[in-house]
Amino acid sequence: MSRLLQVDQLAVGIGAVHIVDGVSFHIDAGETYSLLGESGCGKSMTALSLMRLLPDGGRIAAGSVSLDGENILALPESAMRRVRGGGMAMIFQEPMLALN
Repeated sequence: MSRLLQVDQLAVGIGAVHIVDGVSFHIDAGETYSLLGESGCGKSMTALSLMRLLPDGGRIAAGSVSLDGENILALPESAMRRVRGGGMAMIFQEPMLALN
């Protein structure tokens, strides 16, 4: 199987607060992946980081994110807009509003 998404040692913060620290995982072609955890553990911030949709003040402090072997953290915003929806997507916290 080919590697679609590779996340290595992702660290995300808002101001001085560490929200996500050292998250690593990968998704291969044909796999379905679900990010599960307790409320407040950083699931949404991890997903928002992958999509580069962090709230104001949010920053990716460390780590790497590759989609089809390309470092998407280094892409300009115009290229990232093409990635969102075309290469990756996110179902936000109210799935009944997003799913038919």
